[in-house]
Amino acid sequence: MSGPESVDRVLLTAAVVLIIIAGAGLLTRIWRGPSMLDRAISLDVCAALIIAGLGAKSAFARDPFYFPIMLVLAFLGFTGSVGIARFIAARDRPTLRRGADGAESSDGREGEAR
Repeated sequence: MSGPESVDRVLLTAAVVLIIIAGAGLLTRIWRGPSMLDRAISLDVCAALIIAGLGAKSAFARDPFYFPIMLVLAFLGFTGSVGIARFIAARDRPTLRRGADGAESSDGREGEAR
């Protein structure tokens, strides 16, 4: 094994170890939460870690077979994140309330000074 090949192997091994450590931290964030948004972001990062793992495997094997799979996973991760963000935004949107004078306000504090 030549010098550059051994450096490549060491760097790829270090990358895989870092991906595994990040995955362990990710699982603890999914488990502990505390909010739904934390869990949603963690699932998005999970997709990114899977893509990084496939990229490391592809680089290790010097095989471009996984590139289209990585592209599809990136697209699915993005659309999933956007869908979750829209769901959370719609859930947290303030409801309109009508006052005694018939005027609409979102939460009753619209005209108050802060």
